[in-house]
Amino acid sequence: MTKLEKLKQNGEKITCLTAYDASFASIIDQAGIDVLLVGDSLGMVVQGQPSTIPVTLDDMVYHCQLVARGRQKSLLIADMPFMTYSTPEIAFDSAARLMQEGQAQMVKLEGAWVAETIEMLVERGIPVCGHLGLTPQSVYTLGGYRVQGNKEEDAERLKEEALLLQSAGASLIVLECLPGKLAAEITASLRIPTIGIGAGKDCDGQVLVLYDMLGITVGKKPSFSKDFLQETGSITTAIVAFIQAVKNGTFPSLEHTF
Repeated sequence: MTKLEKLKQNGEKITCLTAYDASFASIIDQAGIDVLLVGDSLGMVVQGQPSTIPVTLDDMVYHCQLVARGRQKSLLIADMPFMTYSTPEIAFDSAARLMQEGQAQMVKLEGAWVAETIEMLVERGIPVCGHLGLTPQSVYTLGGYRVQGNKEEDAERLKEEALLLQSAGASLIVLECLPGKLAAEITASLRIPTIGIGAGKDCDGQVLVLYDMLGITVGKKPSFSKDFLQETGSITTAIVAFIQAVKNGTFPSLEHTF
């Protein structure tokens, strides 16, 4: 059983923040975070891109290397960027680079269509995190950054997809922008942990984009996020406050839930 599975079994919330460089990775790691996610969100918050789609595998390998130099204890997960897992064979080559060159310990893939790919990667010793709900790499197909699973048929499909990813061998699933009730039902149905972002308090853990929780969002702040820096006054205490709020169940609150 993995550390994250033990946390789920013991009812202890999993904490996760994105990181893109060694300095922030070190601060977050020392604060006691469970998971560091090198997100392809770097395309928007670091590179100034309109979406995550322009992010390349080279970009992700580079930022993984930076974060790996700053972490000591936390689990390092890396997003696999757009079109780097379009076939199982391409996915294997991409994941191998992220783990060998980038020193990632797990890779994250979006959608349910990747179930076969997840199974192949896991068989070859590559731990995988799934991602359901609002999948940013499919933002143009979804029609924008919108809550998913509001319709009954969509909710049922997402429940089935979560079980499919678990059966394929995923170790973890990120649930993004789902109604809190639906995310709770999915979480309860799974043996593996869920980490929510805009998916309510009943997920097994929570993740936020680092820049959002420090209040330096460019443009409109996501409604599910919270500025912890404004309340605390320093970056280190803001990160500690986020971890404590997730662990004690005070974040997310109803105002951060769909």
